[in-house]
Amino acid sequence: MFDFPETLVIGRSISKWIDRVVDWVVVNWDPFFSAINIGVLRILVPFQEFLQWLPWWFVIIMVGLLAWRMVSVKFGIVAAGLLLVVSFLGLLDLAMITLAIVLTAALLCVVIGLPVGIAAAKSNRVDSIMRPVLDSMQTMPSFVYLIPAVMLFGLGKTPAVMATMIYALPPIIRLTNLGIRQVDPSVVEAGRASGTTSWQLLRKIQIPLAMPTILAGLNQTIMMALAMVVIASMIGARGLGIEVLNGINRLEVGRGFLGGISIVFLAVILDRISQGFASRKSQTRSISG
Repeated sequence: MFDFPETLVIGRSISKWIDRVVDWVVVNWDPFFSAINIGVLRILVPFQEFLQWLPWWFVIIMVGLLAWRMVSVKFGIVAAGLLLVVSFLGLLDLAMITLAIVLTAALLCVVIGLPVGIAAAKSNRVDSIMRPVLDSMQTMPSFVYLIPAVMLFGLGKTPAVMATMIYALPPIIRLTNLGIRQVDPSVVEAGRASGTTSWQLLRKIQIPLAMPTILAGLNQTIMMALAMVVIASMIGARGLGIEVLNGINRLEVGRGFLGGISIVFLAVILDRISQGFASRKSQTRSISG
């Protein structure tokens, strides 16, 4: 009387139907997913090998100089010091693997997110379709993204990059949409009155004026990608996340703590540098305006 009738429960039937659909997709779309796998690895592997090939002192100096140029002299010294600490912990090599995964996922987010965000800004129908999709993506538990990635790509770096990319995609779509919609209508009308085409209006007026907002979206995308690193290590991402995962599995609290604090250091550096880049773009726009 108090329990839901067993005969009306259809969850298991739906689960089996989804399994059959996934099996069909894996078998029949194998060339497509193999092409994606090859494309991702051609971006990720050379980038990772290059970062790992660089001398440790060169990485620290270059990051310090970049932080100085984008933020301030003080933060340049802080960023170099944080990477030096990571080096003393023996985790700089793993940090470079993590950085390669994060930046590769962020690059894919830009390639996919910018066109989708522009389409949503140009069409209210596309915006109304994308809004619930993005809401679902941002509220879904991060572990859920590992399921389709593993089923479609197996274990390794490609599923880790794809799961990270999907998890980190919503911010850049949302803020690209928002930035273009917030461009001053009078400026847009002036551009149209001067005879610009839709493509010229987008490329020369709307995107440049929306760039600070778009870069803020990129900043959030990078941070979400970095947050996914620990979880993606469960399916073969390696990097700093594997240190945290091994620390949990083996009850080595110190190992997990050092891996986690190194991720925090990397997050602080990426966050401040990307914010500084967005701020510089905003100041440039204000001066030119």
